[in-house]
Amino acid sequence: MGDTEDDLELDRDVGEATIVYETPEGEVDDWTVPNEHIAYFQDHWIIKTGEDEEGRDLVRRIPAERVYHVERTVEEFKEEVKTIRDQVQSFASELRTKIPGGGESGRGGGREDGSAVDPIDIDIDDGGDEND
Repeated sequence: MGDTEDDLELDRDVGEATIVYETPEGEVDDWTVPNEHIAYFQDHWIIKTGEDEEGRDLVRRIPAERVYHVERTVEEFKEEVKTIRDQVQSFASELRTKIPGGGESGRGGGREDGSAVDPIDIDIDDGGDEND
């Protein structure tokens, strides 16, 4: 009965996402994929659509202005919000290290006089019981 790591991966429910968007022909279409096959990056939704003969991922980029909505199934809304917050904080931290401008240890985010800039905390509301 020994589960392998692959078996555990298959048993884990990552949820699904359905994206509803306008096609170049002006029609409304939708696509449902596992949550791990859809992401938002640089004003586009990126969807893994399959693999080519050599095993490379095929992706479709849909401009954000053509997307009506993306609906996802998640285990718990608060946990999803925490994950998004952690991703934003990680991205901000990476960005700080890439921006030139002094600061301590050669990190970006410092002022011209070399003093450090305190991080800004962003509160993310979990939405409560409000319906949009």
